Amino acid sequence: MNICILGAGAWGTAMALHLLRGGHSVSLVTRRIEQALDLAYEKENRDYLPGFTLPADLQIGHEVKPVLMEAAVVLLASPSHGIRDWADAVRAGLDSARQLKAVVSLSKGLEVETLLRPSEILAAALPDLPRGALAGPTFATEVARGAPTAMVLAGSGGEELWRSLQEAFSSPSLRIYRSPDLAGVELGGCLKNIYAIAAGCCDGLKLGDNARAALVTRMLAEMVRLGEALGASPDTFHGLSGVGDLVATCYGDWSRNHGFGQRIGAGEPVKNLIEGRKTVVEGYRTTLAFHRLCRQRDLAAPVLEQVHAILYEDRSPREALAELMNRRLREE
Repeated sequence: MNICILGAGAWGTAMALHLLRGGHSVSLVTRRIEQALDLAYEKENRDYLPGFTLPADLQIGHEVKPVLMEAAVVLLASPSHGIRDWADAVRAGLDSARQLKAVVSLSKGLEVETLLRPSEILAAALPDLPRGALAGPTFATEVARGAPTAMVLAGSGGEELWRSLQEAFSSPSLRIYRSPDLAGVELGGCLKNIYAIAAGCCDGLKLGDNARAALVTRMLAEMVRLGEALGASPDTFHGLSGVGDLVATCYGDWSRNHGFGQRIGAGEPVKNLIEGRKTVVEGYRTTLAFHRLCRQRDLAAPVLEQVHAILYEDRSPREALAELMNRRLREE
């Protein structure tokens, strides 16, 4: 299958390596021409996924329209704030995309300005094209080296299409499950980034295993309540894009969101940690978007509320924890 990946960060590059091992024809499209030239010359993504040689059969470019001419599927491996620009670029090249069957988001965040999920942005920009989301507990380096991994794929349109993509994306090292709940798969991937920041703050404060276990448990309960209120199936959050991704990002040393929260818990100012970053902490912007969404829908989310207060209202992590611990007692 001919697959085009838009976005050459760590995750886009890791998926390119995985799909090439599966025998697919893969094009990796960068946002900047300078990055495309660097990848082509160095044969390594030193900025985002160092240590992996880019095979000679990986096509690298920076223009979307030419690669759409042969592509059967487009994967959007971009932070949430870049989804709309990539979708617009795909729309501009649709006249030459005669074999394109679907566009699949790998993003885990909401658009701050509109509060839309990635698939909702795609629905507006590319209304006639089936769209989906691929999510789950995935560390780019482990996928790049072929370590055992599982993910979940959800999408709009006929089951036959998504079954064929499930088979195409799967391999002996990456097992893909299917889900009918596109909203739930996306919401789980978004929310876990917010909660990973909270878990990181807990670890930065050195509060211990009891505190982190209690926090993760309550965050899962909050995730299920919010997801259901936003139209998703509660069962989805007990799967790979919910509890699976939550556990990975709350306990994995590789998680940007967890590491970000850990440094905040240890006393570093949020502003200093955000300024000048090359890699994106998706949970930072997603917290702002979900906070607005919860206010708009009048949804209670105590943990999310405290993460927002830490990131945007200068509340200390210790004060936020005290606020959670002193809430009114009730049944679990």
